[in-house]
Amino acid sequence: MEIHSVGFVGGGRIVRILLAALQRKNHIPRKIVVSDSKAEVLHTLQKSIGNATITLESDNARAAEQDIVFIAVHPPAMRDVLSEIAPHLQKNAVVISLAPKFRIAAVSGLLNGHRKIVRMIPNAATLLNSGFNPVSFSSTFSDLEKQNFLKWFGLFGQSPIVDEGKLEAYAIMTAMGPTYFWFQFSELHALSGSFGLSSEETTLGIKEMVRGSLEVLYDSGLSYQEVTDLIPVKPIGEHEDQIREFYRSKLSGLYDKLAK
Repeated sequence: MEIHSVGFVGGGRIVRILLAALQRKNHIPRKIVVSDSKAEVLHTLQKSIGNATITLESDNARAAEQDIVFIAVHPPAMRDVLSEIAPHLQKNAVVISLAPKFRIAAVSGLLNGHRKIVRMIPNAATLLNSGFNPVSFSSTFSDLEKQNFLKWFGLFGQSPIVDEGKLEAYAIMTAMGPTYFWFQFSELHALSGSFGLSSEETTLGIKEMVRGSLEVLYDSGLSYQEVTDLIPVKPIGEHEDQIREFYRSKLSGLYDKLAK
């Protein structure tokens, strides 16, 4: 599928991630327009995209005039931004919303009934073309159109089609999920250095430990109790109930806010 022009309404972190993924695959469309009302956001983006030919604008209308339009703003800004760009969309443009909370029907309504809408929940690994980016399509897409878009989305990693009602759960599990573990990996890395391992040894060890741990948990055929019984010494086991409660209270509350 050949992409001629792409607009990004919003130029923050997720746009830097998506553009980096396209650059890594040497697959930058011929025309890209990124708009953001904050000059510092555009400046940060400009520094990160190197020599790519990308137009940066303060006017959202320019980004909204492209063939494919990504909506990359936070949920609180969605209503105002969608109402602003609605008059500038091409009739056959495909709008790809990256925000949780706003369903396809709501996005369409705020875009004066625009029909070609996709929702995607990217994650950090998309930066390296290995993201997990679940998507939902509006009912106006044919199977062939969906398959063509999925091939393009393959530049970002895996993009399974999911029920739209599950996207908020994916936002908490896969989009925000790395933040639940990164600081722990960082602390393990620092401690391993103090124990005498080199940075290279620690990096390899943590990568392989995480990979193997997930394989044992999900692919061994053992129950959770049987898996945890494989290792008799659990240095932070006494804090497990407290950590579980952090997950339940923080993430359940956040899901309730996104899913309403």
